[in-house]
Amino acid sequence: MSQWRARLLVDLLMRSATAAGGFAMVLARGDDHGGAILVQCCDRGTDGPLLERQFDGVWRSVGPAAEAPTEDPAEDPSEARRAYVARRRAVDPDLWLIELDIAEAPQFVAELTAGA
Repeated sequence: MSQWRARLLVDLLMRSATAAGGFAMVLARGDDHGGAILVQCCDRGTDGPLLERQFDGVWRSVGPAAEAPTEDPAEDPSEARRAYVARRRAVDPDLWLIELDIAEAPQFVAELTAGA
């Protein structure tokens, strides 16, 4: 199956992270069938990249951290991430936002969904 339904993929990510000793939570629910999925990666509460599954099935880093780094040290990276997610949800209300707090979250997501 080359394109899984969004809800099935979200459930897979959440249950697998929990089974591996991590934590997973739906921060914003999207469309069960065709919603895009953003994964907010964390490792013991420390922010990691924001991942989105592309049409080719590959997870890529998106958002402020993936864009050109800011030169302003006063800018809060977590605030920039929240603003990015808010803009995305305003444009795409079917968007899922999932938080995964697990070691090596980007690698975990890529390996888990490699055949999905």
